[in-house]
Amino acid sequence: MPENFQPERRLIITEDGSHTFALEGVKEHYHSTYGAMQESRHVFIENGFNIMLSTNETIRILEVGFGTGLNALLTYLEALKTGATVVYHAIEPYPLKPEEYKALNYPKLIGDAEAEKFFLQLHESPYNKEVAIAPQFLLRKYPVTLNEAKWPSKHFDLVYYDAFGPEVHPELWELTAFKKVFAALRLGGVLTTYCSKGGVRRGLKSAGFYVSKMPGPQGKREITHAKKLS
Repeated sequence: MPENFQPERRLIITEDGSHTFALEGVKEHYHSTYGAMQESRHVFIENGFNIMLSTNETIRILEVGFGTGLNALLTYLEALKTGATVVYHAIEPYPLKPEEYKALNYPKLIGDAEAEKFFLQLHESPYNKEVAIAPQFLLRKYPVTLNEAKWPSKHFDLVYYDAFGPEVHPELWELTAFKKVFAALRLGGVLTTYCSKGGVRRGLKSAGFYVSKMPGPQGKREITHAKKLS
């Protein structure tokens, strides 16, 4: 995808009543049209965050594709319930405009004024600076591509791999990208993603991950779970 790619986004309602954006002209969405919130909870919270809770009181997360901020919002709410501390780093080279993220209905569906305040802070906090936007939630956003991003090796416990699909962003689903993410994970770290294509799973294995299939959310048979064992 060109470095200056700036897609036109159209707000739509998914089957669980939550919003997503459709990318005009490329047949892609930020979240599943079967249900944005239910997909995010299933792929990233239930099959990522909650798994890591059993061995970590503080969880260092890298999100590839911050997008709408939904995954970060649900992670924060889960951290509040469990008492976990979250250090959340997110890559987003194509941030939403204020009128776009303010139109999203996730805080309204959650029904919590604090969630709405937190959601706005997620989007409005500065880039390239670690910010405590809640007592147990530190956020750092990078306005760059995965290829451009830099961090120490063995730095993260969990990766939310939520980039646009291989048809739109093929370079993010190739071996070079997976090797970079593998190096960023600590031993025992996990990558979870909605994409279950055979080529993606093979690429993750070639990068060093132990890869397994997990049941998918509504409208999707499988998702991919990858672990760094050595």
